Parts: sequence; structure tokens; C-alpha cells
Amino acid sequence: MADPIFHRPDLANELADAILNNAALAPARSGLFLAAPRRTGKSTFLREDLMPALENRGAAVLYVDLWADKTMEPGQAIVSLVRSAFAQDDGFVLKMARKAGMDKVHVGGLSFDVAKVGLGTGVTLSQALAALSDRVKAPIVLMIDEAQHAATTEGGNNALFALKAARDELNSSAHFGLRIVATGSSRPKLAILRASKDQAFFRAQMKNFPPLDEGYVHWFIENSGLPRPLDPARTVAAFERASWRPEVLVQALGDVFDEEDALASPGRLDDAFSAAVDAAIEESDEAMLKVVRALTPLQGSVLRVLATQGEDYSPYAAATMSAYTEHLARLDPDSAVKVDTPNVQSALEALQSKSLVWRAAHGEYALEEQGLVELMRASGLLA
Repeated sequence: MADPIFHRPDLANELADAILNNAALAPARSGLFLAAPRRTGKSTFLREDLMPALENRGAAVLYVDLWADKTMEPGQAIVSLVRSAFAQDDGFVLKMARKAGMDKVHVGGLSFDVAKVGLGTGVTLSQALAALSDRVKAPIVLMIDEAQHAATTEGGNNALFALKAARDELNSSAHFGLRIVATGSSRPKLAILRASKDQAFFRAQMKNFPPLDEGYVHWFIENSGLPRPLDPARTVAAFERASWRPEVLVQALGDVFDEEDALASPGRLDDAFSAAVDAAIEESDEAMLKVVRALTPLQGSVLRVLATQGEDYSPYAAATMSAYTEHLARLDPDSAVKVDTPNVQSALEALQSKSLVWRAAHGEYALEEQGLVELMRASGLLA
């Protein structure tokens, strides 16, 4: 049976070597942050390629996706991940621990209940991870997918600081090492976790995660199941238009299979596939623009100012309030809405509820989808 996953072993080995580099000044010792737009294959790569590459080097890998269950508080999700390393019978880390003869978990010579691991519950994450590292005698790699979500709550922020303390402790000569690999769908949002001295992972290494390339396109063509292969150059061009999102190509492939004339005609297959890709892109873009166009004039003004100012956005600064007023006058010249702090705050809360805007617990804001800026600009909404 053909493998349904496109693998990137070279990239996995390159990152695994960097993550487990034991040199005293190796950048990844402080943490490695990987940024890439959502739905570009990042999570699949982490689970299918990077985790096995790290495990093949003897590391114990823990993985959590903070976007998988939006109802779970991010800090609790991280705590639950560490607890599960002890509690799950089929967990890789527990298997390693049992091989090392670990029947009970001990910290400072005393056994403790897994439920007591956490934030302010008696056994800190640092103590638990240190005990685990010492017992398995291997470095631990903690992978946090969509890590920017941790910054949206106090509990998430507390968990990040707890992990920083654990990193500092486990990377000392007394233990076997802890590496934090954090990924996110937006570089500006990830940057909040490392850009200031008030953040847990100040100055941790940040890298753009490489998008899928022509290698994926050739794999896609070979595994498409079409009666004849697509043209590689045209497929690469279509993939680029789709912002390197595999799901767009897969959706287009399904649409082409419904076109019997295109499948039967050698000259029409590539045209039909290219048209199907463009239709999928338009459908996705239009769904997002429909939400934007349905905003109230003040909400639309706030969104436009945020999109324009980017990382310099300060929601209640005098210059920003003036910008809201200018945009509101263009969108609704007869508006009687007052541009003041309470109304702007309500507009930002509405934009969050519509999944257009993301807010950190300490008040920083960013667009939920970074591609929305270009989409709004191309549609004339930022003119």
C-alpha cells in the first residue's frame, strides 16, 4: 500500500541535528521557534518526520497541539501532556522509563501522584521533567504546535515560564537536556513569545519553516491516480497560487475526477486542474471576505487599521484612534458611532469572536490569519 504521507527526511534530519546539538552556545538550547502559515503541512511534518528523526537519535519526544482542542486552556494542555508521559501505557516515554527500571516516579527520593504534576499543585513541571530525564537518561524534546495560543491566557503564560525553568534546570550538567520546539502559524504572534525580556523565551531562535516545494508536486502527480500525469511546471505554478497549501491541490484533484471530459481528453486535463485550483482558492478567499464585508463600519475600521499597522499596532494610542476615525468616515460618512476606548474594545472583541483577530493575555493584538492582509489589499479593502 502506498504511503499517503509526503516525507521530508532531509529537513527532518537537519532540524533534529540542530535541536539536539549539545554545544554550550547552540541556538536551539534556548528554544527553537518555527513559523509557517496554517495548512501548509507543518503539523504533519512534525508528527511524521521530525518526531521519528528525534526518536531515532535517542530523544524522548512529547507533542501537543494547542489548536487541536480550543476548549482546553493552553496551560492545562501542556500540563496534561507531561502527565500523560507517565500515565499512558503506550507512551514512548513511559516505555523508555520502564526499560530503565522506573516503576514509580520519584522527586527528591519521594514518590508522587501523576495528578500532582502541574502549576501550583505541589510538583512543578521542572521537577517532573527532571525526574523523567534522569530516569530515562535521554534528552526530552517538548514540541508545542500552534504555541502562540499559549500567550492568550494567564495559565498558558505561566506554563511557558514553568517550561523555561525546566529548560534551564535540565540543560545543566546534572541532567540530560530539555529542548523546546514551538511552532506557529504567524511569525508576529510567535515573536510575542520571545521578543521582550518579559517573555519566557526571550531571544529564542526563530526560523521560517520551509514550505513544501517541487518535491511535493512531483509526489502529488505520481500519487494522484489520474489516467495521465499532470504537467509539473503548471502544477507548481498552481501550487504557488495556492500559497503552498496541499489541501487546495487535493480539493482540486477531487473536482477534476468529476469531469469525465477532462479525464478523457489529453489536452484538457491540465486546464481543468488549473481551473479547479483557482476555483478552490476563490472559494476560500470569498468565504473570508464575506466575513469581513459583514462587519459593522467600526469593526471594519479597526480591522483595517490593525492590518495596516501590523506589529506596530497600539489599539488605544491617539494616532490609532485618529486612524479609526478616518476609516470610519470613509466606510460610513453618516455614522453616529463614537470612536472611543469602550467602543474600540467591543469591536476588537467582536473581531476575536469572528476569528479575524488574535489577542495575547497581556493585550497585544495580531491578525488571526496573516494572509488576510494581502487578501484585503488585493480586494481593494485597504485602499
